[in-house]
Amino acid sequence: MAIHPSARVASTAKIHPGAEIGHGVEIADFVVVEDEVTIGANTRLEPHVVIKRWTTLGSDNKVSTGTVLGTDPLDKSFGGERSYLRIGNGNIIREHYTISRGTEPDSITEIGDNNYIMTSGHIAHNCKVGSNNVICSCALIAGYVEIEDWAFISGGVGVQQFARVGSMVMIAGNSGVNVDAPPYFLYAGFRIEPKGVNVVGLRRAGLDTEQIRHLKQAFRVLYRSSLPLKDALERIQNDLLNEHTQHLIDFVRSSKRGISR
Repeated sequence: MAIHPSARVASTAKIHPGAEIGHGVEIADFVVVEDEVTIGANTRLEPHVVIKRWTTLGSDNKVSTGTVLGTDPLDKSFGGERSYLRIGNGNIIREHYTISRGTEPDSITEIGDNNYIMTSGHIAHNCKVGSNNVICSCALIAGYVEIEDWAFISGGVGVQQFARVGSMVMIAGNSGVNVDAPPYFLYAGFRIEPKGVNVVGLRRAGLDTEQIRHLKQAFRVLYRSSLPLKDALERIQNDLLNEHTQHLIDFVRSSKRGISR
Protein backbone atom coordinates (compact mmCIF):
# COMPACT_ATOMS: atom_id res chain seq x y z
CA MET A 1 0.00 0.00 0.00
CA ALA A 2 1.44 3.40 -1.01
CA ILE A 3 0.00 6.00 1.35
CA HIS A 4 1.92 9.26 1.59
CA PRO A 5 2.97 10.03 5.17
CA SER A 6 1.07 13.34 5.08
CA ALA A 7 -2.26 11.69 4.13
CA ARG A 8 -4.92 11.47 6.84
CA VAL A 9 -6.92 8.24 6.71
CA ALA A 10 -9.71 7.46 9.18
CA SER A 11 -9.33 4.22 11.08
CA THR A 12 -12.66 2.95 9.72
CA ALA A 13 -11.70 3.49 6.07
CA LYS A 14 -10.83 0.43 3.96
CA ILE A 15 -7.87 1.06 1.65
CA HIS A 16 -6.70 -1.77 -0.62
CA PRO A 17 -2.96 -2.48 -0.48
CA GLY A 18 -2.78 -1.85 -4.24
CA ALA A 19 -4.08 1.72 -4.01
CA GLU A 20 -1.88 4.82 -4.15
CA ILE A 21 -2.79 7.74 -1.87
CA GLY A 22 -1.00 11.03 -2.51
CA HIS A 23 0.32 13.94 -0.45
CA GLY A 24 -2.17 15.65 1.85
CA VAL A 25 -5.13 13.43 0.94
CA GLU A 26 -7.97 13.29 3.50
CA ILE A 27 -10.03 10.09 3.70
CA ALA A 28 -12.96 10.15 6.10
CA ASP A 29 -14.79 7.38 7.98
CA PHE A 30 -16.13 4.33 6.14
CA VAL A 31 -14.58 5.24 2.78
CA VAL A 32 -13.71 2.26 0.56
CA VAL A 33 -10.81 2.51 -1.92
CA GLU A 34 -10.33 -0.56 -4.10
CA ASP A 35 -7.29 -2.03 -5.86
CA GLU A 36 -5.41 -0.09 -8.57
CA VAL A 37 -6.85 3.27 -7.58
CA THR A 38 -4.73 6.43 -7.60
CA ILE A 39 -5.78 9.48 -5.59
CA GLY A 40 -3.82 12.69 -6.19
CA ALA A 41 -2.51 15.26 -3.75
CA ASN A 42 -4.85 17.17 -1.44
CA THR A 43 -7.98 15.35 -2.59
CA ARG A 44 -10.66 14.98 0.08
CA LEU A 45 -13.08 12.05 0.35
CA GLU A 46 -16.03 12.50 2.70
CA PRO A 47 -17.61 9.60 4.67
CA HIS A 48 -19.06 6.63 2.78
CA VAL A 49 -17.42 7.43 -0.57
CA VAL A 50 -16.47 4.39 -2.67
CA ILE A 51 -13.66 4.58 -5.24
CA LYS A 52 -13.74 1.41 -7.30
CA ARG A 53 -10.88 -0.29 -9.12
CA TRP A 54 -9.09 1.27 -12.10
CA THR A 55 -10.05 4.80 -11.14
CA THR A 56 -7.63 7.74 -11.11
CA LEU A 57 -8.32 11.07 -9.39
CA GLY A 58 -5.97 13.99 -9.82
CA SER A 59 -5.19 16.61 -7.19
CA ASP A 60 -7.43 18.92 -5.16
CA ASN A 61 -10.69 17.09 -5.81
CA LYS A 62 -13.52 17.09 -3.25
CA VAL A 63 -15.89 14.11 -3.27
CA SER A 64 -18.95 14.20 -1.03
CA THR A 65 -20.77 11.58 1.00
CA GLY A 66 -22.34 8.59 -0.73
CA THR A 67 -20.66 9.07 -4.11
CA VAL A 68 -19.37 6.04 -6.01
CA LEU A 69 -16.71 6.54 -8.68
CA GLY A 70 -15.60 3.94 -11.21
CA THR A 71 -18.71 1.78 -11.16
CA ASP A 72 -19.15 -0.99 -13.70
CA PRO A 73 -20.96 0.49 -16.72
CA LEU A 74 -24.74 0.28 -16.87
CA ASP A 75 -24.53 -1.57 -20.16
CA LYS A 76 -25.83 -5.08 -20.88
CA SER A 77 -22.93 -5.70 -23.25
CA PHE A 78 -20.34 -5.19 -20.51
CA GLY A 79 -18.31 -8.36 -19.96
CA GLY A 80 -16.34 -7.39 -16.87
CA GLU A 81 -13.09 -6.45 -18.61
CA ARG A 82 -10.62 -3.87 -17.34
CA SER A 83 -11.60 -0.31 -18.25
CA TYR A 84 -10.96 3.08 -16.66
CA LEU A 85 -12.30 6.24 -15.10
CA ARG A 86 -9.92 9.18 -15.16
CA ILE A 87 -10.76 12.39 -13.32
CA GLY A 88 -8.59 15.50 -13.48
CA ASN A 89 -7.87 18.20 -10.90
CA GLY A 90 -9.93 20.58 -8.81
CA ASN A 91 -13.32 18.94 -9.34
CA ILE A 92 -16.16 19.09 -6.83
CA ILE A 93 -18.45 16.05 -6.92
CA ARG A 94 -21.31 16.34 -4.47
CA GLU A 95 -23.43 13.80 -2.59
CA HIS A 96 -24.81 10.55 -4.00
CA TYR A 97 -23.32 10.74 -7.47
CA THR A 98 -22.14 7.87 -9.69
CA ILE A 99 -19.68 7.86 -12.58
CA SER A 100 -18.99 4.68 -14.55
CA ARG A 101 -15.90 3.27 -16.22
CA GLY A 102 -15.82 2.49 -19.95
CA THR A 103 -17.64 -0.48 -21.46
CA GLU A 104 -15.14 -1.83 -23.98
CA PRO A 105 -11.84 -3.32 -22.73
CA ASP A 106 -9.31 -0.58 -21.94
CA SER A 107 -11.79 2.19 -22.80
CA ILE A 108 -12.04 5.32 -20.66
CA THR A 109 -14.55 7.66 -19.11
CA GLU A 110 -12.84 11.04 -18.83
CA ILE A 111 -13.61 14.04 -16.61
CA GLY A 112 -11.44 17.17 -16.95
CA ASP A 113 -10.61 19.88 -14.42
CA ASN A 114 -12.54 22.29 -12.19
CA ASN A 115 -15.99 20.88 -12.85
CA TYR A 116 -18.78 21.36 -10.32
CA ILE A 117 -20.96 18.24 -10.36
CA MET A 118 -23.97 18.47 -8.07
CA THR A 119 -26.03 15.81 -6.29
CA SER A 120 -27.89 12.64 -7.19
CA GLY A 121 -27.00 12.17 -10.84
CA HIS A 122 -25.02 9.91 -13.12
CA ILE A 123 -22.33 10.18 -15.80
CA ALA A 124 -22.32 6.98 -17.80
CA HIS A 125 -19.64 4.88 -19.47
CA ASN A 126 -17.29 6.33 -22.09
CA CYS A 127 -18.35 9.94 -21.56
CA LYS A 128 -15.88 12.72 -22.19
CA VAL A 129 -16.46 15.79 -20.03
CA GLY A 130 -14.15 18.78 -20.42
CA SER A 131 -13.33 21.44 -17.83
CA ASN A 132 -15.10 24.22 -15.94
CA ASN A 133 -18.55 22.73 -16.47
CA VAL A 134 -21.50 22.85 -14.06
CA ILE A 135 -23.70 19.75 -14.01
CA CYS A 136 -26.65 20.36 -11.69
CA SER A 137 -28.54 17.96 -9.45
CA CYS A 138 -30.42 15.02 -10.95
CA ALA A 139 -28.95 15.46 -14.44
CA LEU A 140 -28.38 12.15 -16.24
CA ILE A 141 -25.60 11.90 -18.80
CA ALA A 142 -25.87 8.77 -20.96
CA GLY A 143 -23.05 6.75 -22.50
CA TYR A 144 -20.61 8.17 -25.04
CA VAL A 145 -21.78 11.75 -24.46
CA GLU A 146 -19.26 14.54 -25.02
CA ILE A 147 -19.46 17.82 -23.10
CA GLU A 148 -16.90 20.49 -24.01
CA ASP A 149 -15.86 23.30 -21.61
CA TRP A 150 -17.77 25.93 -19.60
CA ALA A 151 -21.19 24.33 -20.22
CA PHE A 152 -24.06 24.63 -17.74
CA ILE A 153 -26.33 21.58 -17.54
CA SER A 154 -29.35 22.46 -15.39
CA GLY A 155 -31.20 20.21 -12.97
CA GLY A 156 -33.15 17.26 -14.29
CA VAL A 157 -31.63 17.37 -17.77
CA GLY A 158 -31.31 14.09 -19.65
CA VAL A 159 -28.62 13.78 -22.32
CA GLN A 160 -29.05 10.87 -24.73
CA GLN A 161 -26.26 8.53 -25.84
CA PHE A 162 -23.71 9.92 -28.30
CA ALA A 163 -25.03 13.49 -28.05
CA ARG A 164 -22.57 16.37 -27.83
CA VAL A 165 -22.91 19.57 -25.80
CA GLY A 166 -20.75 22.43 -27.02
CA SER A 167 -18.63 24.93 -25.12
CA MET A 168 -20.43 27.59 -23.06
CA VAL A 169 -23.84 26.07 -23.77
CA MET A 170 -26.63 26.38 -21.21
CA ILE A 171 -29.32 23.68 -21.13
CA ALA A 172 -32.48 24.66 -19.25
CA GLY A 173 -33.88 22.48 -16.48
CA ASN A 174 -35.71 19.24 -17.31
CA SER A 175 -34.77 19.46 -20.99
CA GLY A 176 -33.99 16.45 -23.14
CA VAL A 177 -30.81 16.62 -25.22
CA ASN A 178 -31.60 14.27 -28.11
CA VAL A 179 -29.30 15.88 -30.71
CA ASP A 180 -26.06 17.88 -30.65
CA ALA A 181 -26.20 21.33 -29.01
CA PRO A 182 -23.81 23.69 -30.84
CA PRO A 183 -21.60 25.89 -28.63
CA TYR A 184 -22.38 29.29 -27.10
CA PHE A 185 -26.18 29.10 -27.14
CA LEU A 186 -29.16 28.52 -24.84
CA TYR A 187 -31.41 25.47 -25.29
CA ALA A 188 -34.67 24.38 -23.66
CA GLY A 189 -37.56 21.99 -24.19
CA PHE A 190 -38.55 18.34 -23.98
CA ARG A 191 -36.52 17.98 -27.18
CA ILE A 192 -34.11 20.89 -27.03
CA GLU A 193 -34.71 23.96 -29.16
CA PRO A 194 -32.35 26.95 -29.54
CA LYS A 195 -33.51 29.98 -27.57
CA GLY A 196 -30.70 32.52 -27.84
CA VAL A 197 -27.08 33.26 -27.00
CA ASN A 198 -25.71 32.32 -23.57
CA VAL A 199 -24.49 35.85 -22.86
CA VAL A 200 -24.00 35.33 -19.12
CA GLY A 201 -21.96 32.18 -19.72
CA LEU A 202 -19.87 33.85 -22.40
CA ARG A 203 -19.02 36.74 -20.10
CA ARG A 204 -18.11 34.36 -17.29
CA ALA A 205 -15.77 32.57 -19.67
CA GLY A 206 -14.04 35.86 -20.52
CA LEU A 207 -15.39 36.71 -23.98
CA ASP A 208 -15.46 40.41 -24.81
CA THR A 209 -18.27 42.53 -26.26
CA GLU A 210 -17.12 42.18 -29.86
CA GLN A 211 -16.83 38.39 -29.64
CA ILE A 212 -20.31 38.17 -28.14
CA ARG A 213 -21.69 40.43 -30.87
CA HIS A 214 -20.32 38.12 -33.56
CA LEU A 215 -21.90 35.11 -31.86
CA LYS A 216 -25.26 36.89 -31.66
CA GLN A 217 -25.08 37.53 -35.39
CA ALA A 218 -24.04 33.92 -36.01
CA PHE A 219 -27.06 32.73 -34.01
CA ARG A 220 -29.39 34.81 -36.18
CA VAL A 221 -27.84 33.43 -39.36
CA LEU A 222 -27.96 29.82 -38.15
CA TYR A 223 -31.39 29.85 -36.54
CA ARG A 224 -33.41 32.82 -37.80
CA SER A 225 -32.42 33.36 -41.43
CA SER A 226 -34.21 30.32 -42.95
CA LEU A 227 -31.03 29.56 -44.89
CA PRO A 228 -30.18 25.91 -45.53
CA LEU A 229 -27.61 24.72 -43.02
CA LYS A 230 -24.76 24.58 -45.54
CA ASP A 231 -25.46 28.14 -46.71
CA ALA A 232 -25.80 29.45 -43.15
CA LEU A 233 -22.39 28.06 -42.21
CA GLU A 234 -20.83 29.54 -45.32
CA ARG A 235 -22.26 32.96 -44.50
CA ILE A 236 -20.91 32.79 -40.95
CA GLN A 237 -17.51 31.77 -42.31
CA ASN A 238 -17.47 34.58 -44.88
CA ASP A 239 -18.88 37.41 -42.76
CA LEU A 240 -18.29 36.66 -39.08
CA LEU A 241 -15.17 34.55 -38.81
CA ASN A 242 -13.17 34.50 -35.59
CA GLU A 243 -11.89 31.71 -33.35
CA HIS A 244 -15.29 31.17 -31.71
CA THR A 245 -17.41 31.22 -34.86
CA GLN A 246 -14.87 28.87 -36.45
CA HIS A 247 -15.37 26.49 -33.53
CA LEU A 248 -19.13 26.76 -34.03
CA ILE A 249 -18.75 25.93 -37.73
CA ASP A 250 -16.45 22.98 -37.04
CA PHE A 251 -18.80 21.62 -34.35
CA VAL A 252 -21.83 21.72 -36.65
CA ARG A 253 -20.01 20.25 -39.63
CA SER A 254 -18.67 17.35 -37.55
CA SER A 255 -22.07 16.48 -36.08
CA LYS A 256 -23.20 12.91 -36.69
CA ARG A 257 -26.54 13.07 -34.87
CA GLY A 258 -27.54 16.41 -36.34
CA ILE A 259 -27.94 19.64 -34.41
CA SER A 260 -30.85 21.26 -32.64
CA ARG A 261 -32.26 23.58 -35.30
